[in-house]
Amino acid sequence: MTSLIAQNTKNIIKAKGLKQSAVAAFAGYSEKTFSNMLNGRKIISDRDVKAIADALKVTPNELFGC
Repeated sequence: MTSLIAQNTKNIIKAKGLKQSAVAAFAGYSEKTFSNMLNGRKIISDRDVKAIADALKVTPNELFGC
């Protein structure tokens, strides 16, 4: 089961027309690790939220749907 953060991240990536691999690189993750996060195979920590938000140029709150 994917988390709300993972689902919102996927939605933002799609809305911005970005590639998941590019976001992973900007956030400092391998493609596999980032994919595991977005597909519920790895827990997304508070540090991950900050890195992903920075890579997507959004606020952490946007990843929580706020």
